[in-house]
Amino acid sequence: MDGPSWLPALLFLGVQLRALGPAAAVEVHTAKEVHAVNGTNLRLKCTFSSSSPISPDLSVTWNFQPEDLSSHEPVFYYLKEPYKLPAGRFKERVTWDGNIERNDVSIVIWNLQPTDNGTFTCQVMNPPDFYGAIGEVRLRVVQKVQFSEIHFLAVAIGSACVLMVIVVTVVIICRHRRKKAQEKRIEVSDTEL
Repeated sequence: MDGPSWLPALLFLGVQLRALGPAAAVEVHTAKEVHAVNGTNLRLKCTFSSSSPISPDLSVTWNFQPEDLSSHEPVFYYLKEPYKLPAGRFKERVTWDGNIERNDVSIVIWNLQPTDNGTFTCQVMNPPDFYGAIGEVRLRVVQKVQFSEIHFLAVAIGSACVLMVIVVTVVIICRHRRKKAQEKRIEVSDTEL
C-alpha cells in the first residue's frame, strides 16, 4: 500500500516524536552491529517490550543515517499496517517481517549495496508508552564473507567429524575382513580333517 503524502515527513520526524505528558518507557532491542554480503538480503531484527498492553495505535519507525552522517532518511513506517516508501534509496527494497503480537518489529532489506553502510534506528511507540531508548544497529555491507574464527572453528569441527566417520568405517571394514578370513581358515581346517 502506498503511504499518504504526509508519510515522508512523519517518517523523518519519527525519531523526534514524543508524547505530551508523562508515560512509561518502551524498551527496544537490536543487535549493535551486523555484517552482510553485497547483493544479499538481510533481516534487521528489532524487538520491544512495553509496560502497557499492545495498543492498536502502536507505531514503528525505521530510519537510516549514512556513514557520512548526513541527515536521517526514512526506511519504513508501521501504524496498524506497513506503509511503503513513496521515494528514497529504500523504495521497493524494504518489507515488513515483524509480528506485533510477538513484540517483533523487524524488517528485511533486499539487495544490499555498499551505500547501505550506516546506522539504522528502530523506534517503537505503544501508547501510552512513548519514551524509551531507540534501537540502533550499524550495518556493514561487505564484498564477501570474511573468514572469521567461527568459520575456522566450523571447518575444524566438520573435518574432525569426517575424520571420525572415516576411522570408524575403516575399523568396521577391517573387522569384517578379519572375521571373513578367520571363518575361511576354520573352513579350510575343517575340510583337512
